[in-house]
Amino acid sequence: MKSGAKLPDVTFHTRVRDNSLEGPNPFRWQDMTTADYFAGKRVILFSLPGAFTPTCSTYQLPGFENGHADFAAKGIDEVYCMSVNDSFVMNKWAKDQGLDKVKVIPDGSGEFTRKMGMLVDKDNLGFGMRSWRYAAIINDGVVEAWFEEPGLMDNCPEDPYGASSPENLMAHLEKTAEPELV
Repeated sequence: MKSGAKLPDVTFHTRVRDNSLEGPNPFRWQDMTTADYFAGKRVILFSLPGAFTPTCSTYQLPGFENGHADFAAKGIDEVYCMSVNDSFVMNKWAKDQGLDKVKVIPDGSGEFTRKMGMLVDKDNLGFGMRSWRYAAIINDGVVEAWFEEPGLMDNCPEDPYGASSPENLMAHLEKTAEPELV
């Protein structure tokens, strides 16, 4: 993936809260498309190997959540976290992490991730097929800037983290910001 590339058209199967439903699980299925998430907006998308995993839960996701206001001040409308996990897992992880600003996108079957060229085998960890760690600034469904961790490969013995960090994306946004007119 590189700057200027258009995102693939995919339908994501999500579970959303529906207060009209009674019982302990007041959620319903709602299909969302790539256009629903990305059309007409400038967003950050970051994708990671899995919900509840150490680097993702300790650094990357909390960093984007805590820095959300700073990203908004740089012209970012939304921040999305994607993983090759189903909607049940992503929603539980969002709740567990106390997310208020970052929105999660479940890519349960890995279709979007595969079409992005980021689907890797992580059988060495017992994960199966998962996303390589990356982030992007997306403007109206088109990649504006791409941040991919080095060493993309199946069964990588490492979990590189840095290129897709919130700090690195903020540094990029600060560097590329247009100077204010005086």
